[in-house]
Amino acid sequence: MSHNATQSLAPTRDFSIRMHPSRQGARLARELAAVWLRDRHATRPVAQTAVQLVAELAANAALHGRVPGRDFLVELHVTEGDRALRVQVTDTRADRVPPATPHAPGPDAESGRGLLLVARLASRWGVTAGPPPRKTVWAELDLVPERGQPGSGTPGGLSHGADGY
Repeated sequence: MSHNATQSLAPTRDFSIRMHPSRQGARLARELAAVWLRDRHATRPVAQTAVQLVAELAANAALHGRVPGRDFLVELHVTEGDRALRVQVTDTRADRVPPATPHAPGPDAESGRGLLLVARLASRWGVTAGPPPRKTVWAELDLVPERGQPGSGTPGGLSHGADGY
C-alpha cells in the first residue's frame, strides 16, 4: 500500500511500550499507538494502516509469542529522513517464527489471516532474530513515495503542525 505523501514527524520520533502478552495488552498497544499517531497529526490513511499493523502484530505476539511472565515490546519509529514509519513487535518466542510468505487459511478457518493483512498493508515486512530468546516482527509504511511511483511528491501523512508529513 502506498501512502503517496511526503511527511516529517514531530518532536517525539519514537513510541515504545512493553505490554502484557494478552488480548487486553494487544488492544491497549493498538489504542496507545493510535494516540501517539494522532498527536503527530498522522493523516487518516497512515494512522489507520499503522494502527491495523500494530493490532495484527501485537495480537500475534500475545497469541503465538506468549511466554508466561514475559511482556512483548511494541515500537513505532520514523526512519532516518522521515522516509518510513516502522512498526515492530518483539516477543520472547524466537522458536516460533512466522512464515516468510503467509498462506491463506481455509474458507471456514476462524483465524490465520493476520500476516496476510500485514503483507497487504505494509510496504515491506519481515522478521529479525535475536538476541535469544527474542524475535522482532516488523512492518514499514513508506511515507515518502519512491521516485517514479504513482503520487510521488504529493504531501500528506504525519506532520509537525503546518508542515506536511
